[in-house]
Amino acid sequence: MRNQFSPASIVSIVGAILAITGLISFFNDATNLSVPTFFYGVPIMLIGLAMKNSELAPTNSSISRKQLEKLKATGPKELVDLIGDVTRHRYGQRAHLETSLQALKLWDENKPPQLREIELIEIEKKFGVRMKFNFCGVPIKKWEEKKDRLGRFFAKDLIADISSPSPEELNLQLLPKIGDIKDHQNN
Repeated sequence: MRNQFSPASIVSIVGAILAITGLISFFNDATNLSVPTFFYGVPIMLIGLAMKNSELAPTNSSISRKQLEKLKATGPKELVDLIGDVTRHRYGQRAHLETSLQALKLWDENKPPQLREIELIEIEKKFGVRMKFNFCGVPIKKWEEKKDRLGRFFAKDLIADISSPSPEELNLQLLPKIGDIKDHQNN
């Protein structure tokens, strides 16, 4: 999926354009235009800057539009919602999946886990996801303890597989329940 232009950036730019138009109009004695544009432009710009300050950018995604359309047509709605949630701009949150990780008790207030990447997995026409986290203050042992619950938390009929390729990174795969899933985990 491609990067989107941030709503906070759009609001900030519109506010700045209105404020500058108001200032230019004031110095050109166009008071009918200067007063409303300046007095609306400055607060709009400040709102946009405040939004930008609390913005959480979308996570990296290798999911193509074609894959997403296929998932929407035949996959579980919960996975569509999960992908949609983490691939859009969020405001007022410290990390993607904040409430989910808090509910799972995989949250550290000082160093919350950070979702870095999401990828769609298709096995025998069923879907799952691979999520890469910087697990920060939550030890991998705690993730391992929640493995069974993770498998069914985000969508039904999923099995969680957890690995740690480096000391600060965690791969969480939510794979569909199909026969011998071990054969498909390395694909």
